[in-house]
Amino acid sequence: MPSLLYLVKQLELAVRARLDELVRGHGITALQYTALTVLERHDGLSAAQLARDSFVTAQSIADMVRALETRGLIRRERNPASRRELLLHLTPEGHSLLAAVATPVAELESRMTAKLTDPQSAELRQSLITAWQSLA
Repeated sequence: MPSLLYLVKQLELAVRARLDELVRGHGITALQYTALTVLERHDGLSAAQLARDSFVTAQSIADMVRALETRGLIRRERNPASRRELLLHLTPEGHSLLAAVATPVAELESRMTAKLTDPQSAELRQSLITAWQSLA
């Protein structure tokens, strides 16, 4: 039987491939989608915070922020508490893009949990959160 770590990595690769397919038509990558969803939940993050929460390097986030800003999906704004820091915000266009892919993403999640009951699905979600928090 494969190890849990192996299975988690295989699941991550499969999900990322499907997510790339879903968002490609909207001109973004799965990593960019992840960054946008992080900003949707936590608006006003610094690039460093966004990088940590999006699981990418500081160099990758710099390139990603430029690309998303060029597309008009995010905007940068000076932090009033620290004029040197720029905070990132989702634009109305960014919100619209996330709304446009919400149904296909929900369908992907449903496919992943189709053989689970609602309580099993909730337990899986909580178990994954607990495992992630134990490593963070």
